[in-house]
Amino acid sequence: MGLLRYTGYRLLQAIPVLIGISVITFLLANLGPGDPVSLMLHGQEHDQELIRAIEQRYGLDKPLHERYVTYMSGLFRGDLGQSIHHNRPVADLMLDRIGPTLLLVLSAYAFALVTAIPLGVLAAKRRNEPTDHVSRLVALFGVSTPSFWIGIVLILIFAVTLGWFPSSGLIYPWRPPSTYRSIDGHLELYYESFRHLLLPMIALGTLQMATIMRVERTQMIESLQGEYVKLARAYGVSERTILRKHAFQVAQLPIITIVGLNLSTAIGGAVLIETVFNINGMGRLFINAISQNDYQLVMGITMMLGTLFVVGVIITDISYAYIDPRVTYGETD
Repeated sequence: MGLLRYTGYRLLQAIPVLIGISVITFLLANLGPGDPVSLMLHGQEHDQELIRAIEQRYGLDKPLHERYVTYMSGLFRGDLGQSIHHNRPVADLMLDRIGPTLLLVLSAYAFALVTAIPLGVLAAKRRNEPTDHVSRLVALFGVSTPSFWIGIVLILIFAVTLGWFPSSGLIYPWRPPSTYRSIDGHLELYYESFRHLLLPMIALGTLQMATIMRVERTQMIESLQGEYVKLARAYGVSERTILRKHAFQVAQLPIITIVGLNLSTAIGGAVLIETVFNINGMGRLFINAISQNDYQLVMGITMMLGTLFVVGVIITDISYAYIDPRVTYGETD
């Protein structure tokens, strides 16, 4: 099948996957321990009439299957529902918090790619030399160390001891400088945004960097030992050209897979990083929604994460055709 037809086929496959995610999440959110109304009224005087009125307002008095059908019908209309705890539309809450999370995740991925790919290529080029050994130790440390622990260590060293960087919060570069009292002009805004972002970016991106670097090294070693590389060397092609034009491009296919599939993992890791660095992003909103049994908000965030994951997988598969001409998705001459 052609690329366009394959894309449509994968999008159709995504529908039952997302429905399955919605069913599982809805059951877990509604059958778990705790009562969302009691949590919402915690510390306030209330009677049974008030509880029944709140349950009727949010549809909590209906059977579970009716509540699910009501939620899904609203979802197909673009309505994610009303947060029980915040008394605001779920979509508005997510829009308020998605910016910091995207800034953190995308910057962490940028840090991972910019550092991991050159280090992986260098380690493969100098295999079994000191540079290779150091890169493997760095990768082992990054894979085996929790991101929140790295964040705490970075705060202790660079924020508390040295005082070079702030330890909490973010400065958003898309806001006007007048939003912040101590910032004058856009250049200072971008500079302060980078200072606040650097430590959480490194803490979240270290795992991705280590994973990508290990795969890059392995794939580059395999590519450099391929028959087409030996043929290019026999024709007198320079090592730099072989490395850049022949081996490097083929080695990037697994990297695309990792980036596409680990997007949801990175967002999940952002939950802990946002807690460590006191960032008001989607992760902290998700944790609070779970603790408050705010099932509408839990459903909205889960469906967004599920959609991002499915779209990331589809984009990853489609990208193969542009990087490797051997991938045709069933096309015939």
